[in-house]
Amino acid sequence: MSDALTAQQQAQQAVFSPDLSVPLTFGNDGAARQAAEAGVAVCDRSHWGRIRVGDRDRLRFLHNQTTNQIQQLQPGQGCETVFVTSTGRTLDLATALITEDAVLLLVSPGQAQPRIEWMDRYIFFADKVSLRDETAETAALTLLGPQTFDWLATLGAPHLATVAAGSHETLAIADIPCRVVVGSGLVTPGVTILLPRTEAAMLWAALVNHGAVPLGDRVWEQLRIEQGRPMPGAELTEDYNPLEAGLWHTISFSKGCYIGQETIARLNTYQGVKQQLWGLRLSAPAAVGEPLMLDGNNVGRLTSVVETPDGLRGLGYVRTKAGGAGLSVSVGDAIATVLPIPFASRGYLELGQ
Repeated sequence: MSDALTAQQQAQQAVFSPDLSVPLTFGNDGAARQAAEAGVAVCDRSHWGRIRVGDRDRLRFLHNQTTNQIQQLQPGQGCETVFVTSTGRTLDLATALITEDAVLLLVSPGQAQPRIEWMDRYIFFADKVSLRDETAETAALTLLGPQTFDWLATLGAPHLATVAAGSHETLAIADIPCRVVVGSGLVTPGVTILLPRTEAAMLWAALVNHGAVPLGDRVWEQLRIEQGRPMPGAELTEDYNPLEAGLWHTISFSKGCYIGQETIARLNTYQGVKQQLWGLRLSAPAAVGEPLMLDGNNVGRLTSVVETPDGLRGLGYVRTKAGGAGLSVSVGDAIATVLPIPFASRGYLELGQ
């Protein structure tokens, strides 16, 4: 996609993916990372999918399609939820935002059309549900860093630091109307701003001119692997379920039936989580997909790896019985130390049960 926002980012020395949809780096990765850790950075996440679910039965329908409690949410509220298969295997981690007349779904890059096709299979004749892919006509800009909320207040936004994650409202940022969602998509404090694509270049310029440091997808990938946010095609596949992926906080164990519920409920009831997602510190490069080995036994698999300022970091699934944080395993020619990941929640496993 090439438009005013892309042109503006190119003028700021952005290097893009081949299709011009993703700013990979602005040539300032060190400064961008420092801003995300200590100040305010701005990341263009417009390549992430946005789906509008409308009509009368939208809440009931999504409640039955995903893992979290959707039906009781009110306009202005939101939550993370997981699309799973009928056998409880992961498809995508999404954010559901409730408005007066729709549910806005924020899904992973490349997932809007697959999720629409998936949901369309379950819309029956009597259901009043509409699905619309709004990815191309809208933009998503994420502000992240510990100073985000104080910094936003200087642009006229109310202070949102004490508002629950997923909460959202329509605000004017630099006099530009947009929907501001509390949450950066990571553990790092922040907000995600949704607005028409035609207004995105103006808002991007205002944010950068006010001091937000542009942050490309390379740094985002470093942060998401260090923090343990799972992604489709890597940690979220039909090989794993959301409990193994550390997504317990996205699951309601008290709500009624939904696709995959029986498997997930059984895993919780009988404490059947046999592998878990962990961070990994690697001593040398290793290929995604390689097994994690302990005393000659295969105890897991490497799912993501990235070079960071602190060395090679990765994500991988490790057999629960093999151990957790502090464990050393081999992967290819590397030694990997198992690390905690702040994005993960682990249910009964966190209680040592």
